[in-house]
Amino acid sequence: MGCCYSSENETQEQRNERKPLIPHPDPVSKPPNGTDWITTSVPSAKTDEQALLTSILTKTAQNIIDVSAADSVMMEQHEYMDKARQYSTKLAVLSNSLPQRKALALPSLTSQPHQVLASDLVPYSDVQQISKIAAYAYSAISQIKVDAKEELVVQFAIP
Repeated sequence: MGCCYSSENETQEQRNERKPLIPHPDPVSKPPNGTDWITTSVPSAKTDEQALLTSILTKTAQNIIDVSAADSVMMEQHEYMDKARQYSTKLAVLSNSLPQRKALALPSLTSQPHQVLASDLVPYSDVQQISKIAAYAYSAISQIKVDAKEELVVQFAIP
């Protein structure tokens, strides 16, 4: 009740779709860089800070996908091929269910292009005026300068 999704009537195939190809390593048992946790005695004043940093490190390790761990996970060839087949089948089903969009043609500004092309040319004075305005705009843009009032990168004060 009140649940957006229930997996009670989910088939085995649907459960396998959600199973990642590379299993997530346990971040608590092994840190992300492969070194052992170093435990030292810390004064009690720094234990709160150390606990906070450890929780941040643990959360970060849980959100990182370690691609170097892919070599250590040995997946059988047939398992890999089964998953690839499942994904491609699911992708084909989903892409067929999407509405097919027709390629949009370039918008037409007129239904009589031959009349536009046969009309008189733009007066030279108008071309000169547009060139003059473009030169003024270029001059104004080239004179824009940025005054640095403070540093862009600042250090956070950690108590």
